[in-house]
Amino acid sequence: MIRDMIKIDTNKCDGCGLCVDACKEGALAIVDGKAKLIKEDHCDGLGNCLPACPCDAITIEKQEALPFIGEEAIEAMQKKEEETLACGCSKNTIRSLKKQKTQGKTVCQCHKEKGCLSQWPVQIKLLPVQAGFYQNSSILVAADCTAYAYKNFHEDFIKGRITLVGCPKLDSTDYSEKLGEIFKTNHITDITLTRMEVPCCGGMEKMVKNAIALSGKELPLTVATISAEGEILSTEKY
Repeated sequence: MIRDMIKIDTNKCDGCGLCVDACKEGALAIVDGKAKLIKEDHCDGLGNCLPACPCDAITIEKQEALPFIGEEAIEAMQKKEEETLACGCSKNTIRSLKKQKTQGKTVCQCHKEKGCLSQWPVQIKLLPVQAGFYQNSSILVAADCTAYAYKNFHEDFIKGRITLVGCPKLDSTDYSEKLGEIFKTNHITDITLTRMEVPCCGGMEKMVKNAIALSGKELPLTVATISAEGEILSTEKY
């Protein structure tokens, strides 16, 4: 049937994911760094995503499409498909925090807010592989002890970055594959790793470097090593 549908200009789209967050029907997703209509029968054609797009990449046009299945049907499907995180929380707890588009760039609002986190959750084991908040973002991979050791951690490291937290010793898992998928399937600009001076944190550095290799991308990496006394011992760029 012919009906109103959204159309996305991929040349204008910067993959920020704000339209995905605005679409309550779950019709949109970020695919290969660009917004894409993945469920045309979920799109009501009303364009709630239009004002969310900072690039004017979305328009409404009449085109051949499947009939809209209705909000009740979509809600029933989403409820049935709803996943839970490892902690038992709903997947709906994954969200962006205090992010604002200014002249095409995503900026942190730390000067107005109490903290600098850009998204929730932050634990690597709980984070999805794909999410709108990854797009065009700097990534911070933090060994969890570093936030306790370094007093200006929010201001110097979390601010303006998407934060992924883990511990190679306590988590008892190799995050190379998952991090590699995150780096591969999202548009990441650069990566910062904060690690402690202790030997076990070398595992964190190895995982991040392996993940970059698995992604097949040349991503700039900065490794900051922090002492138990809270000093930055070294900052190395790769």
